[in-house]
Amino acid sequence: MQMLTHVSDILIPLIIFFVIGYGLASGVRVYETFLRGAKEGLRTVIDIMPTLIGLMVAVGILRASGFFELIGELLEPVAGAVGLPSQLIPLIVVKMFSSSAATGLVLDIFKNNGPDSYAGMITSILMSCTETIFYTMSVYFLAAKVTKTRYTLAGALLATLAGTAASIILAGKLV
Repeated sequence: MQMLTHVSDILIPLIIFFVIGYGLASGVRVYETFLRGAKEGLRTVIDIMPTLIGLMVAVGILRASGFFELIGELLEPVAGAVGLPSQLIPLIVVKMFSSSAATGLVLDIFKNNGPDSYAGMITSILMSCTETIFYTMSVYFLAAKVTKTRYTLAGALLATLAGTAASIILAGKLV
């Protein structure tokens, strides 16, 4: 394990030096190109900042108001029928908007149930096989100036459903 730590300490600077060396050998003005890319990145951040702030405020309001708990209570019969603990419903909904807000819910689930519990196992798998749909769509589509999203939302929701089903199935086999 100690060797892997040392390899990663050396590998990252080596990659950086390789990229710079390759750029210089190719005749690219590396520093100017870096600055141009940094300026474009900063413009992109400024363009998407209002969207990010709006999403985070909306998730904060919904979480503080108890809306997510209400959804969990309403969908509890359906969730129980498929083997999904009802306290995970708010996690699934929040994860579609914000991964950092979902992480807060994950910590609550781990604290209340334990990471090795059935709910903890589903939570762990769920966090790795679902996406922050609305965050990703708003940020990337805004940055790429995509206006026609076509079937993106439907496909992303279907993928989240599949990831949730996979989480339930896999956690059932682990516990």
